[in-house]
Formats: sequence, structure tokens, C-alpha cells
Amino acid sequence: MLGVLLARAGVSTLVLEKHADFLRDFRGDTIHPSTLQNMHELGWLDAFLALPHQEVKELSGRFGTTPIVMANFSHLPVKAKYIALMPQWDFLDFLADRGREYPSFDLKMQARAAGLSFDGDSVTGVNVDTPEGSFTVKADLVVAADGRDSQLRKAAGLESESFGAPMDVLWFRLPREPSDTDQTQARFDAGRVFVMLNRGDYWQCAYVIPKGGDAKIRAAGLDTFHKLVGLLLPFEPERANAISHWDQVKLLTVLVDRLKEWARPGFLCIGDAAHAMSPIGGVGVNLAVQDAVAAANLLWRPLKGGHLTFEDLKKVQERREFPTRATQRLQLIMQDNIIAPTLGATGEVKPPLALRILTGVPFLSRIPARLLGLGFRPEHIAPEIVALGRG
Repeated sequence: MLGVLLARAGVSTLVLEKHADFLRDFRGDTIHPSTLQNMHELGWLDAFLALPHQEVKELSGRFGTTPIVMANFSHLPVKAKYIALMPQWDFLDFLADRGREYPSFDLKMQARAAGLSFDGDSVTGVNVDTPEGSFTVKADLVVAADGRDSQLRKAAGLESESFGAPMDVLWFRLPREPSDTDQTQARFDAGRVFVMLNRGDYWQCAYVIPKGGDAKIRAAGLDTFHKLVGLLLPFEPERANAISHWDQVKLLTVLVDRLKEWARPGFLCIGDAAHAMSPIGGVGVNLAVQDAVAAANLLWRPLKGGHLTFEDLKKVQERREFPTRATQRLQLIMQDNIIAPTLGATGEVKPPLALRILTGVPFLSRIPARLLGLGFRPEHIAPEIVALGRG
């Protein structure tokens, strides 16, 4: 996203992708209203929504036997008042195709960012490994968007702070039948949290487990896992038998952390490389996009003019640190007050009082949808970048 926006503004940009394609399963597939609004601002929304997707207009849950609507997006002040469920590879392919429309955009596949080059304390480029060999790309700015295990962040020597998480997540697919509900939903039962995302012909399922519990579940065997999942399904429990081997069940190790400093001269981290998010709310991809929009808005002029400074880079963190901190704080509150108590419960589970108030009072009920759909500080594409692209 950052590469496309900078290229749209006329900044020479190279995006490195270490794989040969974007086809990775169980990545962040939720495109929130804030990101859809960015697509609208760029004039791309209709083309984007022509790709296969499902629309989630409200999020519902069940705490024990109590149903609750946790977020309804119909009141948001945006063009698309819903979350779009779309495979991340389609999103990335879409952005890549848009980027190729600009002469200053370049995307190199099978190119792994292996390290950084320095001149004193300043980063001057990135070392790249490809099947054809290794080389160094000199650049006025290197941006690390290589995830929570960022190798470039380590190479830059930036220090992070970890906030812990009481859970991990097992991701898997189950077949979806025409007679099934089409509603994305979450279920909170004693010792179990289970989320189902409607993906058209299948359900993308998240089985939340206590931190470090993956080995114990796998040691108990697939038959036991089928029974555990079957108890949580809103249809026949035998559907869980579609999981025929453990390779179909992917572990997401939940991590919440944040860099103390996001940049050093010539270098900037954004997205998970700067702040790993909990999967609660599926906001990670959308916060990363918001980082990219803010970075493009703040940096395109100094980059294009050849006078980028460390002070310019620090402005990105200044702009994005509050929404990052606030979102992580909200996630930690939910982890500590909803997820952890549910996983440790042995009796009936009921919705927390604060959630009942937020979702039960008409005016207050709009707050969860706004925080989840738009975040604490939604970013908008700078009018100059929009206009430059049209030119």
C-alpha cells in the first residue's frame, strides 16, 4: 500500500516480496471500513469490490446461552458500511496491479530482504537475496513491513516491548452448506472461544486456546479435537470430521508488542514490524494500511524532493502511536476481561457488564462498531496524492 501511494505521488519505489506469489492461507482476510474508505478515496472501490468477497454488516456473539450483537456497522460515516472478507492474496494482487500503472513503481518477487547497509548510524540500503543471486539496493528510505518477526527490525537494532497474551489460535476450514446461516459469529463457552467467518463455500474457523496449549490438543488426537469443535458448531457436529489431518490446522502464536522507536535515519517500521496486534477484531491488516497511508501523506514530499530527514520519519510514529497504543490497550482489556476468564471458566459464561451496556444502549451501541470499523484515528489519502494519480 505504501509503495503504491508513493509511486502514485511520483516517488521511485521498489517493493520486495520474498515469495513467488501472495498465496498464503489464514492471513488477515478482513478488510475493514477504514481500508475500504481509502479504496473509495482513490477511486478504486468499485473495482476492488468486484473481486470475490463476503460482506459482514454486523458481528454477533453468544456468551453461553445469551446472544449479543457486538458491532453493527450500518451507522458508520463511510461509503462501505461493512467488513469485507477477502483472501489477502486478492487484496495484494489488486494493489500490485494498481501499482504497475505508475512508472515509478517496481515489485520484485522472490526477493528476500536479508539485511541493511549502513553509513555510520544511517541506513543507506537493503541487502536482497534472490534465486539469481544477492545484491544491495541503495535507497533514501528503507521501510520494514516484514511482519512481527521482522528481520530488518532486528538488523536496525530497534527495541520492542512485549505485553503478553493469554491465548493462541488454531485456524482451520470447515465446509459450508447452503442451509447454513450466513452470519459471521463468535461463541464464548466455559473453557472455549470459537469464531466462524463466512467465506462463501467454507467457514474459516478460529479455535482460541490457552497460551501454549497447541501441543496438548494435538497429543489428544484428532478424534478428541473433532468432538471439541463439534460441540461449538451451530449445525451438525459431524461437520468437524472434515478435518482429516493436523496439517489442516494452523497455529497462530498470539503476540502483542510495540517498538519504542519506529525509525532510525534512513529506516522506518510500519505494520506488524512496528506493532504486533492481537487477532481480536481482525484489525492488524487495517492498522498496517493506516500506517501506510499516514507514512505516504507525511513522506512523499521530502522523498520526492530529495530532502528526507530523521525528523520526517519520527512524524510517522508521532501520528500513529496514539491509535496503536489505544487499540492495543483495548485488545489487552478484552484479553484480560473476556478471553482469559472464558478460557478459565468452568460454569456458565455471561457477557461482561461493560459489553452489555455498550451493546444495549442505543447511542452507546455505535461505539464498538466505530472503534472496530474505523479505529481511533482513521487516515485519509492526502488530496495531493489523489490528484497526482489522476494526473
